[in-house]
Amino acid sequence: MINSMTGYAAQTQTTSYGTLSLELRAVNNRYLDIQLRLPDDFRALEPVMREQIAQKLNRGKIECRLNFTPLASSENPQQLNMALLQKLVELDRSVKSALPDAQSLSVATILNWPGMLGGSTHPIDELHNSTLALLQTTLQDFQAARAREGDKLKSILLERTALMRQQLAAASPCIPALIASFEEKLRTRLQEALDNPDDDRIRQEITIFAAKIDIDEELTRLQTHIDEADRILNKGGPVGKRLDFLMQELNREANTVGSKSTDIEISKTAMALKVLIEQMREQVQNIE
Repeated sequence: MINSMTGYAAQTQTTSYGTLSLELRAVNNRYLDIQLRLPDDFRALEPVMREQIAQKLNRGKIECRLNFTPLASSENPQQLNMALLQKLVELDRSVKSALPDAQSLSVATILNWPGMLGGSTHPIDELHNSTLALLQTTLQDFQAARAREGDKLKSILLERTALMRQQLAAASPCIPALIASFEEKLRTRLQEALDNPDDDRIRQEITIFAAKIDIDEELTRLQTHIDEADRILNKGGPVGKRLDFLMQELNREANTVGSKSTDIEISKTAMALKVLIEQMREQVQNIE
């Protein structure tokens, strides 16, 4: 199965102490980049959550956001930590003694000071376990969404490789016809210029022309790269980087075909191939 790097999933879970809400969203990225947004009481979970996400995902910029809404009956009591408040008062006096012009701590600063309103009364261990279970459920939905998108991308890419095969099949017979046409024109020009045209000279000119326009090697390599792209797509897994490399190789061969072209139809084929390769390259950027 091929996975897209983009995806979204969200799950909620109601506990006896409040509601947990978890969101996962991802966009394209060269490597795996995990960003966690957790409430203060859940910060200890960050290493575990990061590890669990990394076990499931290979590439992409992942944002994991957790929210906890406590029930009204379980909210923290709004009581000041008097010991901490006294300590802040003493520190404030010391600072003012050393720096008379320094401003005193404001009420807002004191109330927002860590630990001023007391610690959490929620059973943290129980909430942590619920959070990790919720993460696994959300990851399953997230992976399913990425797989559905990846299946669409696979179909698009296989359609493009089929179209490229058609272009190659149309281009292959053109080369012998071009050589035959060149030979006929060359004989006519030499016949007009000379009474007895030299057959060896004609063969030499034809050989030089045939070598100049020969794209058989490029067409063979293009066919090989297309076969490899199909094989990778059908095999599945984290194939984005390999496909991206193949797009570079395909584009290089298509450019060579275009540079060797002396015929309008071959030039059209080269252009059509480059358009298809660019369309594939854009889609490959979304694959994990």
